[in-house]
Amino acid sequence: MTAQSQSTAGHSPFSAGHHSDVRTLRDPAEIRRRAAMFWERARRDRSATFTINERQLEPCAKFVAEITRRDYPTLDIPYHSRWRHFDVGTVARTARILDAVKSSNRTDLREQARVMYDLVVVSVLLDAGAGMSWSYAEDGKRYSKSEGLAVASINMFAAGAFADSPKHPLRADAKRLRAFADADLEHGFQVKPENPLVGVSGRAGLLRALGSTIAAQPKLFPGARPGGMVDVLCELAGGLRTLPARVILDCVLEGLGPIWPSRITLHGSPLGDVWPHADLPSDLAGGALMPFHKLSQWLTYSLIEPLEQLGIAVTGINELTGLPEYRNGGLFWDFSVIQPRDPKFNERTWTAAHPEIVEWRALTVHLLDQMGVLVAQIFGLDRAALPLAKVLQGGTWTAGREIARKLRADGGPPFPIKGDGTTF
Repeated sequence: MTAQSQSTAGHSPFSAGHHSDVRTLRDPAEIRRRAAMFWERARRDRSATFTINERQLEPCAKFVAEITRRDYPTLDIPYHSRWRHFDVGTVARTARILDAVKSSNRTDLREQARVMYDLVVVSVLLDAGAGMSWSYAEDGKRYSKSEGLAVASINMFAAGAFADSPKHPLRADAKRLRAFADADLEHGFQVKPENPLVGVSGRAGLLRALGSTIAAQPKLFPGARPGGMVDVLCELAGGLRTLPARVILDCVLEGLGPIWPSRITLHGSPLGDVWPHADLPSDLAGGALMPFHKLSQWLTYSLIEPLEQLGIAVTGINELTGLPEYRNGGLFWDFSVIQPRDPKFNERTWTAAHPEIVEWRALTVHLLDQMGVLVAQIFGLDRAALPLAKVLQGGTWTAGREIARKLRADGGPPFPIKGDGTTF
């Protein structure tokens, strides 16, 4: 099947064996459709949890545009992806990995891409919120939050922590991943009682599950490594050398779906980042469920660049949604676009399963699309010239972090969120 026929069909070969309800809940268009239901309820003052102040959208968009222009004066903005975090502190860590790969695989561009996939898959799965107390030390500097997690993971990768053989250290192999212990993560991430990391067991468990699911799916992961997806996706790109972003997402959802902690299973398929909410109509496909697939979409964004470096044009990137996590969601909270009815909302500790958090995340998905349009208008561009993936990078994620720092001493989320290392 060529990429052109995949796009015309509206779905990828990875979804063919699943019930139509499962396929629907994997579709970014359905994420948007259900998120819009929450938005309409809230803006019509029918949400029991939140109110919406649309007048704050314009100042929020101006703030995002200011941050974007400051960091990217020419508006030459890369995609929002894990790659932006690896080289924090102007240290060329990614280039070091590539140089090491090229020294032994000078002409094998495909192998270079496989290594990049091995690295970024493992790193993204370790990228859920670190908590406010953890940081990572490197050469006299300390890095926290997403950047700290990125530096820790790329240094572990460079040291061969995810490889089965010391002769080939720059890999992530199923056999090694299946044996990955909590203590391995604690050592690599410098976790100590005085430097606690949220969700150590959850993160290490994801890596073990990753190893098992890779080993069980040789057609999706030839070579028993995440990098095997490169070969699968290159084959799907065909002679046209084009591939819809939706196909990459479906590959991620199909290949990594079994790794997520037990939440909801539908028609025999684990759904992952999908949550029930009573305000959704029960007659929707699959029921009253709100899908997000945040980490899967974050990974999809991060898998695009290695393919482009192989000469494959990835199309339809705007079909992917914004990422509903506490930086993007906090941006709209801190600009009072979203506000709680309960004055004590910020005093409670929440989890991803709480209906209130499901609604907040859904509103965030919808608002990120609005923000994409508004920011592009400020710059006199259209969505093709400034896709959502670049607005996120430019962008909403950094703006969310900076407004949080202005309002809260620790720069943390607007309210306490208890994570297990697998969602946020």
